[in-house]
Amino acid sequence: MKVFLTGGSGYIGKATITALIRHGHTVEALARSEDAARTVGGLGAVPVTGGLGDLDVLNAAAARAEAVVHLAQADTGEADLAAAGALQDGIGSGTYVHTGGTWVYGDTDGVADETAPWNPPPVVAWRRPVEEAVLRRAERGGRPVVVQPGLLYGGENRLIDLFFTAPGRRAGAIPCIGDGGNHWALVHVDDVAELYVAALGAPAGSVYVGVGGVNPTAKEVALALSRAAGIAGKTVSISLDEARERMGVIADAFALDQRFTPARARTELGWTPVHTDPLADLERG
Repeated sequence: MKVFLTGGSGYIGKATITALIRHGHTVEALARSEDAARTVGGLGAVPVTGGLGDLDVLNAAAARAEAVVHLAQADTGEADLAAAGALQDGIGSGTYVHTGGTWVYGDTDGVADETAPWNPPPVVAWRRPVEEAVLRRAERGGRPVVVQPGLLYGGENRLIDLFFTAPGRRAGAIPCIGDGGNHWALVHVDDVAELYVAALGAPAGSVYVGVGGVNPTAKEVALALSRAAGIAGKTVSISLDEARERMGVIADAFALDQRFTPARARTELGWTPVHTDPLADLERG
């Protein structure tokens, strides 16, 4: 298939372009800078100059494609909805894969799936009206699919590195919110990239959580990060208020207690995560 992708030079985007091309797809990727164009071009995608605010560019690129994967993160819910609308208008009845996240469900009561009620922390509360609007396109002949990745790790690690590993290395101990007994629904970036590829064949209106199915506690993750950082398993407990001061509003998301199963994607799409020992992966750095 010919796929148009946004966010191609980002953490998930680079892995997804690689996976799409490995599976035989051709990719055009939005690039808002020369550096981004070089990055996606180096991965084998054709750069399309523009940003998420360039709705005509999004619409035209989507119209040339057979499927769209929207990975880029807009600054606001309104901007993301506008970009999604332009992309869906362009792709028409082709598959449109939209990116959400598991944080929208809030704390889970045990192991949950896509039917769990939403209870998002403020940092992701804007996602609900966007995802609902995206999925309503199925009523008008569109083929929307929503992928909701869990907390990503692998490669650059992005959020985990930024908010835990880097400051922990500087301080000599990895921070842990409270006692760290809350669970994180982790997923390896290469596994979630494969999910985006599999989602190209999903039924209209489908929603899939992208998780590895292994949900360690935040304390277990902190210990693994500490060993990887060479600080001998040292961790330090900080209160949620302290975490908010250091991290901002994303601290409330890191404090969530979440456990999810990838059963729906496994059953409907044949997607099976291969990275099933996240603590070992994190400890290896």
